[in-house]
Amino acid sequence: MSEAAIAYHHTKGFQKRFFILVATVSISGFSQGLLLSLLSVILDRQGVRADFNGLSSAALYVGMLLASPFMEAPVRKFGYKPIILFGMSLLIGSMILFPLWLNFYFWILLRFLVGIGDNALHFATQVWITSTVAANKRGRSISLYGLSYGIGFAAGPLGLMLLPYGEWVPFAVSVLLFFIILIPILRLQNEKPKLGRETHVEKRYLKVYAIAGVALMPFFIYGFLESTLNSIFPIYGMRTGLELSTISKLLSAFVIGSLILQLPLGTLSDYIGRRKVLILATFSGGILFALVPMFHTTILLYIIFTLAGGLVGSLYSLGLAYVADLIGPALIPTANIIATIHFGVGSIIGPYLGGSFINHISPQSLFYLIGVVVVSFAFFGIFSTLVKRCINRRKTNI
Repeated sequence: MSEAAIAYHHTKGFQKRFFILVATVSISGFSQGLLLSLLSVILDRQGVRADFNGLSSAALYVGMLLASPFMEAPVRKFGYKPIILFGMSLLIGSMILFPLWLNFYFWILLRFLVGIGDNALHFATQVWITSTVAANKRGRSISLYGLSYGIGFAAGPLGLMLLPYGEWVPFAVSVLLFFIILIPILRLQNEKPKLGRETHVEKRYLKVYAIAGVALMPFFIYGFLESTLNSIFPIYGMRTGLELSTISKLLSAFVIGSLILQLPLGTLSDYIGRRKVLILATFSGGILFALVPMFHTTILLYIIFTLAGGLVGSLYSLGLAYVADLIGPALIPTANIIATIHFGVGSIIGPYLGGSFINHISPQSLFYLIGVVVVSFAFFGIFSTLVKRCINRRKTNI
């Protein structure tokens, strides 16, 4: 980092820019949390099958996945600010177009564009923060980044309560928030990163899988869980007689639970190990999800969603820490790319599979599916540990 950049850390300008970027991420989280729930509700009201509804939701994550390999070069060439503005323009444009034409295939296209916009916005803001923040403040800054997104994502489903005023109202609120933050973004001074080029990519990918195969599961599970809950749970709720306000509050309870327990679980994992915490969290969380269809009292559902969110809402961050424990520092960037891919694949599969279960089996089967997927890490984690112990014993005996 240059001397000028280091000096800039101690100015009010840096703090102001950090606040603007964090606020932008929070609004992006709000729009994503809102869209996943809102579009599912509107399409279900139009008689769209649950599995088709889930397929439509997956378009957002397809856009994110396909855009990922193409983000680094434009940021290096044009800088952070133009890419953030590009992402915001796609998000704002899509939000304006959604209520203008209620068409299933048109909405798939718009969701795909939203995925590209989200990817561009998050990549540029995250790299801008991590590459300019002081090393001794990097952990805290990234935590605030994740927390701001989580708060926005938790608030997003609350936008369902605006539906009685018109289907266009939630979209209008999201657009208004983007325009509010757009003003300070336009006043930011653009910067360009210095990103190095990696070689022998295939070997690094294979090495990460060889060393940390099971440890890569939490990213898929979290993507599956997040997208399924936000896009398919509203359908489950309406099919089982829940009010829209209750559905939105339950989704927010899940995210709030994850925000509350994220730091305590991370601290606990420092003392007893990531694997033990992940096994405990996925086993307990999976059981709680499987119990959801058995409870019909709203208060009990709030408690279950908050507890389950607290247990499994940190899978992504704990998973990254677990992988980092197993591999060397040189492989961490590769592991982050794999984590994003696993998250995207889980996010694509989850809504379609969840919608298919509701459509072809029963609404209740959605949570049995989620429970099995979440618990799977606990079983694979225990099984892999037993296998390693057996191998080590054989080597010792030999």
